[in-house]
Amino acid sequence: MTVEAFRALHHGRAADDPLVLPGPWDAASARVFADAGFPALATPSAGVAASLGREDGHTPADEMFAAVTRIVRSVSVPVSADIEAGYGLAPKELVARLLDTGAIGCNLEDSDSVTGALKDPRPHADWLAEVRAAAGGALFINARMDTFLQGVADPDEAIGRIRLYEEAGADCVYPLGVPPEHLPLLRAETALPINVSPLPGGPALAELGRLGATRITFGPQLQQEAMQKVREIADRLLG
Repeated sequence: MTVEAFRALHHGRAADDPLVLPGPWDAASARVFADAGFPALATPSAGVAASLGREDGHTPADEMFAAVTRIVRSVSVPVSADIEAGYGLAPKELVARLLDTGAIGCNLEDSDSVTGALKDPRPHADWLAEVRAAAGGALFINARMDTFLQGVADPDEAIGRIRLYEEAGADCVYPLGVPPEHLPLLRAETALPINVSPLPGGPALAELGRLGATRITFGPQLQQEAMQKVREIADRLLG
C-alpha cells in the first residue's frame, strides 16, 4: 500500500467506523496484527521502548529506527511510526532516516520527550512545516498535541494548536488524552482526521467515531495487556 492509499484510509469513513490501527512493539506482534487483517499498523514509542528494555522517552534514535525497520520488514501492510519529538534531528535528516525504515507515516509530538514540557506551538508548527517540506507527500504526518495530557483542560488551547499544525501541513491531529465530551468541539474546528486513544472505562471505539474520532491508536496499552498475559503465564508456571 502506498502512502496515498494510507491517506485514503482516513477519509470517507462512516462516523461509527473509525480507522483502527493496532500498535506493534516488535516484529512478532506486528505479524499477529497484520495476519489478523488490519490494513495498517502504528507503532507506539512507549511499547517499543519497553520491548528494548528502555523507559519511555529514553530510547536512542538509532535503536528506535532499527526497531521500526524490523517491524516494517516483517509485514506487508503499511506502518506509521511514533518517533516522539524527533530526537533533536534536523527535519531533512529526520525524514531521511524515517523513510529508510520503510515507514510511510509518523507521530510527532509537541512536548519534550524527556521533560514532558509543552513546546511553544508556533515554533513547533514552523518545525512541522519544515518536516512537511522535507518529506513532500512521502510521509503521513500525525501531529500530536499534549495539552490535555499536560493538564491544560481548556479545549481552546488544543484548537489553537490544531489550526497551527493544520496550516503547517499535518495530515492528521492527535489530541492525546482528550476528554470524549470535547471531541465534537474539536471535530467542528478542523477538516483533518482526528486520532484518539481510548481512555480506560471510556466510550467504545464506534462511539468515539460518532463523537468525532477518525482514527484510533492505543499507545502502549496493547503491549501492556500482552505483558499482563505473560505475567499470568509466569505465575501459573510458578504454581
